[in-house]
Amino acid sequence: MQFLLSPWPWWLAGPLIGLTVGLLLVLGGRNLGVSSSFRHLCTLALPKSRLPYLAHNDVRKQAWSVLFVFGISLGAFLAVHFLSNAPVEFLPAHYHSTSGALKLLAGGFLVGFGTRWARGCTSGHAIMGLANFQLASLYAVLSFFAGGLVAAGIALLLNGGLS
Repeated sequence: MQFLLSPWPWWLAGPLIGLTVGLLLVLGGRNLGVSSSFRHLCTLALPKSRLPYLAHNDVRKQAWSVLFVFGISLGAFLAVHFLSNAPVEFLPAHYHSTSGALKLLAGGFLVGFGTRWARGCTSGHAIMGLANFQLASLYAVLSFFAGGLVAAGIALLLNGGLS
């Protein structure tokens, strides 16, 4: 039982994600992804929308992705409430204010905009895009990695190096 109550090591969780991606591609012909499900949820919420982005969206064909996101949310809820050694705080206390809520809202819009503009999130490009041999995903992942290295270098310089 202790195994279920602790975070799983990378060497187990990583291959399980890889197997899931492979099985979904081979058996279902589908791409594993979460960011596009927001479009499907908006289409469900606004079925008579005139926006082409929503009006020309076949939700029935993509219903599985909405169920997938629901399953992730349900799984997270069950894991936090029934498979955790210690209580897990939903949000740190400093976000329980108007300014904290505005920061979360602004961050959510920026992440959502970037995800749609890049046609996927960082993990979506790295996991699914590379599994599909998408050249754009390779460029994206290399850019994310390079950006991370630059940001880490700047952070080291500003904090006085590796002392």
